[in-house]
Amino acid sequence: MTETATPRLPEGYEISTDPDRIDADRVHRWLSTDAYWALGRPRAKHDAAMKGSLNFGVYESVSGEQVAYARVVTDRATFAWLCDVYVDRSVRGKGIGTALVAGVCEELRPCGLRRIALVTDDAHGVYAKLGFRTLERSGDWMVLGLE
Repeated sequence: MTETATPRLPEGYEISTDPDRIDADRVHRWLSTDAYWALGRPRAKHDAAMKGSLNFGVYESVSGEQVAYARVVTDRATFAWLCDVYVDRSVRGKGIGTALVAGVCEELRPCGLRRIALVTDDAHGVYAKLGFRTLERSGDWMVLGLE
């Protein structure tokens, strides 16, 4: 991450990694109906993905209602994959997504990871604000599609 001030959540919102606070029904609905990368994702697959990940939620402080979500697949030693970042349409434009990703990075910083990776079709600007950049040698990366 760059040496800029860490974006903070707007007043009235809080971030948590407490798995008991995640509204799994809401997150599944968001992702399976409104996120281009997860459209139609079955609930069982969604639950398995959450179970094997470090999950982050953003909540309205007063009501406790979840308004955003992100998950990280990581060994907490060398590598992390940031995925399923979603902000409810009703609160977009307030900086919640940027602050959520900044919070993820801060949570992972003590792990001494070599890198946090992600893929996006449409949010490069959000991630670039936090120091993410496109791969210089993307041809070095490989993927095996299993579906």
